Amino acid sequence: MVIDPGDNSELILRRVQALSLNITCLILTHGHRDHAGALKELKQALGVEIAVHAADADLLNDDFQAAMLGLRFPCPPQPDRLLEDGQEIVVGGLTFSVLHTPGHSRGSICLLGDGLVFTGDTLFQAGIGRTDLPGGSYPELIKSIEMRLLSLPDDTIVYPGHGSPTTVGDERQHNPFLR
Repeated sequence: MVIDPGDNSELILRRVQALSLNITCLILTHGHRDHAGALKELKQALGVEIAVHAADADLLNDDFQAAMLGLRFPCPPQPDRLLEDGQEIVVGGLTFSVLHTPGHSRGSICLLGDGLVFTGDTLFQAGIGRTDLPGGSYPELIKSIEMRLLSLPDDTIVYPGHGSPTTVGDERQHNPFLR
């Protein structure tokens, strides 16, 4: 799977080829265009489905939010599959659980599996996702992080949508937004 293909479809496709990967789906942790800018080209090149949480499907067509973020990516294709909390996504020999973590957007999700979690714009190293865009909610984001992510083991590796990887334990201990 490719998670949040924000930009540079050519680079992503070269990497897929170099590693001889068989991509079966394109997953969005939320519907903001900075995480979906390469969807159109990747869907055409790979012929695979696009999946996003049902609450964020409409964001893919939201040119107003894209403009607010200063993005000029083309409007991506509509999703083929709408995700819900608790769904499992099987990729190769790995299984990832969909964790609905609203707050950055109504349909933000994280993907949990095999000792790691892809958090999109929910949780960053020493930071959290912004909540000032339509559909964002600071209290809801903090609740999502506390209930869904901080309940994970400390050694769970966190791969955020921006920035460096971290661990749940490091964020629990050092993230200034979570004190």
